[in-house]
Amino acid sequence: MATIEALTVTSSPPAVTPSPAVTPSPAVTPSPAVTPSPAVTPSPAMVAEPDQGWCARLDPAVRPDGCDRSVDPFAVGPGGAPEAAGTLTIAEAAAATGVSAHTLRYYERAGLMRDPVARASSSHRRYTVEDVRWVTFLTKLRLTGMPIREMARYAELVRAGEGNEAERLALLTEHRRRVLARLDEVQRNLTAINVKISIYQDIYQERVVR
Repeated sequence: MATIEALTVTSSPPAVTPSPAVTPSPAVTPSPAVTPSPAVTPSPAMVAEPDQGWCARLDPAVRPDGCDRSVDPFAVGPGGAPEAAGTLTIAEAAAATGVSAHTLRYYERAGLMRDPVARASSSHRRYTVEDVRWVTFLTKLRLTGMPIREMARYAELVRAGEGNEAERLALLTEHRRRVLARLDEVQRNLTAINVKISIYQDIYQERVVR
């Protein structure tokens, strides 16, 4: 094996002139330790329950799931305009009911609203608390599969007033029958899924034990 010899430096590198000595800065006297302030125990006023807003005033049976508690339709509008008192803009109503402004307009065009939606002097829609309750119930009907034509018929019956309660009852009862039938089907399907999950769990446990 060849021997690797160290390289010989034939010339010395130029001498390096040392830098002048650095005079160290005077020692910094540390500041006295800061004693933390004792924890503040909040008074009852500081931990008061937040204002539930107008949502809490609604019947829980029809209270919107996405009810925006920061919106209070009972508050007087800018400038104290009477037409704005106790009503919501379409954006506020959408936030309160959990549907889009487009859906609110569609419900109105399709004849699904119980009462005509009021308008401000600017022609903008203004929704009352009763409108919010109604839209919330319509949403529950729609989410459970009621066709638009049946929703429109139900709204028509309600607008007509007393005397047609038997037809309203029949309409809602039939809708409930369909909903219960779908729930029963879903439950049967869920049972089949649970059986399959149980089989795979047994297989997995056997492999773990081995």
